[in-house]
Order: sequence, then structure tokens, then C-alpha cells
Amino acid sequence: MANSITSTGHVDHLEKLMPHESIINDEGEHVVLPQHRHHFETAEQQREAGSFGMWLFLLTEIMFFGGLFFAYLLYRNWYYPAFAVASNQLNVPEGAANTAILITSGFFMALGVWAAEVRKKKLLVLMLVFTTIFGVAFLGVKADEYHEKYEKHHIPGASFSTSMFTNPPVNPKTGKPDELPLAPDMAQHTEIFFFLYFAMTGMHAFHMIIGIVLLFWLTWRAHRGEFSSGYVAPIENFGLYWHFVDIVWLFLFPLLYLINRHPIH
Repeated sequence: MANSITSTGHVDHLEKLMPHESIINDEGEHVVLPQHRHHFETAEQQREAGSFGMWLFLLTEIMFFGGLFFAYLLYRNWYYPAFAVASNQLNVPEGAANTAILITSGFFMALGVWAAEVRKKKLLVLMLVFTTIFGVAFLGVKADEYHEKYEKHHIPGASFSTSMFTNPPVNPKTGKPDELPLAPDMAQHTEIFFFLYFAMTGMHAFHMIIGIVLLFWLTWRAHRGEFSSGYVAPIENFGLYWHFVDIVWLFLFPLLYLINRHPIH
């Protein structure tokens, strides 16, 4: 009798969970998703837990980048002349190009999430590939920017040079320097600006590299059809991550590139 009751109760439990753990295939049949983990009562609970975990992770990322933003604003307030002149050395056209590139990649990622939700496998793979291409393009432009800083000796360290700030070059069009020379002690603080510039943009680029690696993995899984049966949580959560990376850059670009875009006289 005990075995019968246990067996019946187990069957009732499975029947109760089945509608929540399964999806309906093209033939109208309930199919249990193989991605369902045993420690979750339902597939919906698993999806919500994964989404909640991703939002918690993004919250820690916001606090991390928030600390960098705070440090930048604090030092900029302390050494305003040095930060203003140093920011004028950044390449605005390349920064604007990277902004357009990331916005476009975010658009393709949003389409990819939609394609996964409506179970369009080929479109999903295509959108993930486009997102990857634009992500790589962003890193290419950023590498060119870093190379320019290397040529100008604006990488913090032993080779950092303040000569451009103490003796500004003459503009051939006007015959005058675009900037007033900084005092040597203030010019030394331009290194702090470039340290924060490389720290902030470097960490952002590092997150981009992680995202691109994950995109290759997700594209491979999408090509296998793993996200064509209703299981879209990995695509949705990665979409949140990618859009967060986009948003961080939308703050970095004006903060680093666009403030004080005029000669300091």
C-alpha cells in the first residue's frame, strides 16, 4: 500500500509539473526541455532564476564601473587644466565611429533575441554573426586608438611624455598652438588622465572580448538548433550583458572624448 501511495503521488507530481516544464513542438505535443535542471521545480522557475542571477551580476558591474567613473570625476575636479588638455588628445572621429558600431551591434543583438523567441534558427545565427563582426570591428578601432597613444608616448609609465603639454605644437593653419602650455607640475597630472582612460576603456574592451568569445559559443549552439525549441534563456541573458556593455560605452564616450572639445585659452 505504501509503495502504491508513493508511486501515485510521484505520478501526480510529474503530471502537475509537466505543463510548466515542457514546450509544444510543431506537432502540438508537449516535449520536456533537456536543459531543465532537476533542482528547479519548473522550467519557468529556472528561467527566472537565471535572469535574476544575470541582473545581480550586472548590478556588481554597475558598481565596478561606477567606481571608475567616480574616480575620473574626482581627479578631473582636482586637476581640471590637465584633464581638459589631455582629453583634447583623444580621437573623436574614431570614438564616434565606435559609438555607431556598438549601437548597430546592439540592434543586431536585439534582433537575435527576437529571432530566438520566434524560433527562427537561420535568422538567429545570422544576427549573432553580425553582432560578432561589429564587436570585432569595435576592438579594431580601439586598437588603432591605442597605437596612436603609443606613438605619442601617452601610455602611463616610464615612457610617458608631457612635452606635448608643456610645449604645445603649433597649428600650421593658424601659426599658433591650439593649447596654452601647462606648468610642469600640472602637466604631470595628465598621466592620471591617461591612466584612467586606459583603465576605463581597457576594462570595457576586456568585457567586449569576453562577449565575443561567448558569441562564438552561442552561435555554434544556435547552429545546432539548441535555441529553436523554446529554450532562449542563454540568448536573453547574453543580450542583457551585451546591451550593458553598449550602455557603458555611451557614458564613456562623452565623458572622455567630448568634454572640453575646444582650445584652452
